[in-house]
Amino acid sequence: MQSKYRLKRRNDFKRAFRGGSSVANRQFVLYRSRRRQPGPVRIGISVSRKVGNAVIRNRIKRLVKEITRQWVEDLPEETDLIVIARKPAAEMDYHQMKSSLRHVFRRAKLLDGSAQKRSAR
Repeated sequence: MQSKYRLKRRNDFKRAFRGGSSVANRQFVLYRSRRRQPGPVRIGISVSRKVGNAVIRNRIKRLVKEITRQWVEDLPEETDLIVIARKPAAEMDYHQMKSSLRHVFRRAKLLDGSAQKRSAR
């Protein structure tokens, strides 16, 4: 994922947590917040130490980045997203994780069927 699509600063994370809405399933929590500044969607990823050791946490982050990279064109601009992985995400493979993330993004009304078809390729 390119750096222009990354949410990095602590204050940006705080703003998204405070002013945003959340949607969740068993594996992921998604916070969504609108920005005033123009620009593309920015995505932050958080994986707690409770999920596993560094190898597992980094693997989850790599997979989430790759999956969201495919959807970044279809996500609404001027939006900050935070994806938080829960413990069950540690045992998932790529396709299960993609399905679970798609479910959370659709519940948050960020994806529709057209994005799913493009990312299936």
